[in-house]
Amino acid sequence: MAIPIIYSLQNQEWWLITLGLILIAALSDMLDGFFARRAHEVTHIGKWLDPICDTICIGSVVFYLILNGIIPMWFFIVLILRYVSISIGAIYFINYTDLVLSANMFGKWASGLTALFVLLKIIPRTEILELLTMTCLLILIPLLLISWIVYIRTFFKEFKKL
Repeated sequence: MAIPIIYSLQNQEWWLITLGLILIAALSDMLDGFFARRAHEVTHIGKWLDPICDTICIGSVVFYLILNGIIPMWFFIVLILRYVSISIGAIYFINYTDLVLSANMFGKWASGLTALFVLLKIIPRTEILELLTMTCLLILIPLLLISWIVYIRTFFKEFKKL
């Protein structure tokens, strides 16, 4: 989904299309996992690929927004370091144990606020929207860091049990 989203971002007048594509991507990711679990069709490869695909899609869109001066580079660095380290840990546990670490509440909130932040950055600017975007970012950064710490602590705790 990253390619159509990035393509639609090239024209600011298409912001509603971009919004729709981002919502479709998020909904399809959520429904994919839901239906796989419900049908008892969760596979090893699916557990392995899902975090990688999420990282590639989110990272690609955020990187495009950085290249166009919409999102600051430091945000991308924090986001990618967090996603990559969490993905590496999750993939390790999927490959070498029967343990699948679930998302923590801070991580779920951070993911939702990251999506909201990106959406707010692509919507045409108003003074109130700028304030809302900055507020979102000020809440998002601590959430990203807290969830990152929680994931890393969980990885080390589970690794010691092996």
